[in-house]
Amino acid sequence: MKENTWVVIAAYNEGKVIRKVIEDLVMTWPTVIVVDDGSSDNTAAEAEAGGAFVISHIINLGQGAALATGITFCIENNVEYIVTFDADGQHHVEDIQKLLDKAAEPDVDVVIGSRFLGETHNMPMRRRLVLKCAVLFTRITTGLKVTDAHNGLRCFTNAAAKKIEIKQNRMAHASEILEEIAKHKLRVAEIPSSITYTEYSLQKGQKLSNSINILLELFIGRIHK
Repeated sequence: MKENTWVVIAAYNEGKVIRKVIEDLVMTWPTVIVVDDGSSDNTAAEAEAGGAFVISHIINLGQGAALATGITFCIENNVEYIVTFDADGQHHVEDIQKLLDKAAEPDVDVVIGSRFLGETHNMPMRRRLVLKCAVLFTRITTGLKVTDAHNGLRCFTNAAAKKIEIKQNRMAHASEILEEIAKHKLRVAEIPSSITYTEYSLQKGQKLSNSINILLELFIGRIHK
């Protein structure tokens, strides 16, 4: 399974932490694809030093676009399982095996990590509120009974990944992925996952005000569908 599982990381100016994140990953999951999304720091060099294969965007396009690039690369290489993982160190490597154990079960196309089924450390109350609102929005708009709508820890089978089209280049891609899952009637499951919020990840993470921008991106995207 390890040979047929590649981990995709979208990274933008993560030079301070990306090497450690990758070093922890490759101890168990040797193939890590980092898409350096037009970083102005040493993200690409640090990722390569950590043991990742790096694909670089010349300019910053956004996390959604970077994930789309990495996932497409995996599809083109006929990878059986594609895992997405955050660059800032808040995810736990051991949760990847949980994703794959669930993905290997019959009738499962996509597996998503849920911090609300697992454990969170140092999560600000405002962020918890925003994430809960995102879950409600997702359930209303897609009908998917997920408990965590914006968790970057995911696993796609190759067949499922081929059906999911990411057009939202920036942070609205997380909701768009769930919309694509519902649209194509893909079978989705959740696993308990752990997230540790550090001072660094909180600084890098989405500001509360950005949730409005995400909703606007989704609304505009629907108008053009």
